[in-house]
Amino acid sequence: MNRGISGQTTPQMLIRFRPDVIALHPSVVVILAGTNDIALNTGPETLSEIEGNLQSMAELAQTSGIRVVLASVTPVCDYIHLQTNRRPPAQIIALNQWIKTFCAKHSFHYLDYYSAMLDEHGALKPTLTYDGLHPNDAGYEVMGPLAQAAITEVLAQK
Repeated sequence: MNRGISGQTTPQMLIRFRPDVIALHPSVVVILAGTNDIALNTGPETLSEIEGNLQSMAELAQTSGIRVVLASVTPVCDYIHLQTNRRPPAQIIALNQWIKTFCAKHSFHYLDYYSAMLDEHGALKPTLTYDGLHPNDAGYEVMGPLAQAAITEVLAQK
């Protein structure tokens, strides 16, 4: 089930994590977060604070017997609307590197949407978005199978 709320940031997600994830007793949680934090949707926030919130959600899930998939933040592009001014690609790359390293260190699954959606210019492929930020149907056609593969892989682990 999808418990995502458009525009939310990791502190907001962390507050909802117990009632919206843990209380539902899923086998796996897929966490996709960070782009709205980078855009400062709820005010100033450092990468370290974003990382701490992601870490807290992952640890809460793990402690509750829920397997964890942490997804990379997707790229953005300026082809349709200006997006990189609020979501600098360097910050997205830095956060994704931290997520990948964190997953490897703690045996969580890293779901790499970023690489699958990147064009030859280092931006979100324009065919995968309607505004340079949010995926369109074609974007979800890329993301869906990747998420399903990650869930299947995590569930197959003992």
